[in-house]
Amino acid sequence: MPAEREKQEYEILSILEGRREPAGSNLISQLLAAGGVEISEATVGRVLSEMDRKGLTSKQGFQGRVITEEGRRMLDRFRRVHQRMTYGNRFLDTLGSGKKEDLIDILVARRAIERELARLAAVHATDAEIRLMESVIREQEQHTAQNQMAAEDDVRFHRLIAVAAKNRVLSAALDLIRQDGQLSPTLEYIRTKVGSRLVVGHGRILKAIAGRDPDGAEQAMIDHIESLIDDVQKYWSMVKQ
Repeated sequence: MPAEREKQEYEILSILEGRREPAGSNLISQLLAAGGVEISEATVGRVLSEMDRKGLTSKQGFQGRVITEEGRRMLDRFRRVHQRMTYGNRFLDTLGSGKKEDLIDILVARRAIERELARLAAVHATDAEIRLMESVIREQEQHTAQNQMAAEDDVRFHRLIAVAAKNRVLSAALDLIRQDGQLSPTLEYIRTKVGSRLVVGHGRILKAIAGRDPDGAEQAMIDHIESLIDDVQKYWSMVKQ
């Protein structure tokens, strides 16, 4: 039901966004039907009442509803989620069934390099670099809560660790592995489908680095990368069913 209700809210908000005048349940239902979306007038009325309570729409007497600024923000979030899922599907289609091993090989290589980078970062990171990592995680949490893409936050976090490690050779090796800009969005998509969150693993890594715990930072990074490998395995098992 929640997924279906969100779809209904998206369709109704899309109708209201394009109108200057308020619209009632009957008109909205007709406009949706004209666009190939069948939602009864009664259902539209119930959804509108819920959206009024959420502050997404505003009732204008007997004239109907208009979209609010909060409704516009929600509509933007709906579109971002749709864009992310569409992109993820399209890119994963290009991988093909034989590409799972390639993705896992990349993660295995990252595990070998980033475990050492995390250990070195726990020794060499400055307070300013740790604050930057904290800032990135806060932004990632916010983007995740708003159903926005957080792949760029993932890249920034791991890049900050590489810089903080103060080892140019290992840092360059990581850059080489991660030069494909589609890797992080793909992993984000996979983790979304299997119900995992990148930010959880990042938090453990940061805690160890900030605590100047090299062993803990290394283990947290190993666990983080291995959880990514597990999620890739889970995703391929799901799509093959």
